[in-house]
Amino acid sequence: MLKTLVMPKLYEYFGLIILFYSHEHQPIHVHGKFQDRESKAEIVFENGKFKEIIIKEVPGKMPLDAKNTKKLKQLVELYRDDIVRKWIDFFVYNIEISAEKITKKL
Repeated sequence: MLKTLVMPKLYEYFGLIILFYSHEHQPIHVHGKFQDRESKAEIVFENGKFKEIIIKEVPGKMPLDAKNTKKLKQLVELYRDDIVRKWIDFFVYNIEISAEKITKKL
């Protein structure tokens, strides 16, 4: 039986979509999509403490342009704790995620 790929959207920020894929893996990360481009932002912890956010390319996808990469990193920095909670809710507790539209500039 084929698994259905679910892409729970977390946020929408001026056309930039932030989401998880249902088959994700550690470390905690989100994907940022804008039109046909996509990058991911990993939230790195060391010894239980936040260390940094690393933006990486997604194999087979054109990476986000510089403007949207900056927006992705800023959004993940600002919403880091919420993203971690949503990761645990979705991947550990199987709780559905509701998307949030962010209409104010970060």
